[in-house]
Amino acid sequence: QVQLVESGGGTVQPGGSLRLSCAASRSIFSANAMAWYRQAPEKQRELVAIITSGDSTNYADSVKGRYTISRDIAENAVYLQMNSLKPEDTAVYYCNGRWYPQDYWGQGTQVTVSS
Repeated sequence: QVQLVESGGGTVQPGGSLRLSCAASRSIFSANAMAWYRQAPEKQRELVAIITSGDSTNYADSVKGRYTISRDIAENAVYLQMNSLKPEDTAVYYCNGRWYPQDYWGQGTQVTVSS
């Protein structure tokens, strides 16, 4: 069983920044991909950003240019740098790891953007 532990959530004003971290109990070097999802109240969980084993990245249109996903093999962690945050970014953010065919989730961290 792989454990993914998110941290770095909190409350920030519009226009502010946060950096989320995801620590994994299994080597992320061997992961097929690592991703961040989010789920806002009464909405479906959506993919925010993904980074593959080849370091290719992809982002939801709503966060392109504002969010950056990265991974640190030495730290065995994945990060999500979030800038220019908007109230509509408010959600629980989940780390997702894919060691095919298995798929693992963290418990989530709350991000609230409010003035």
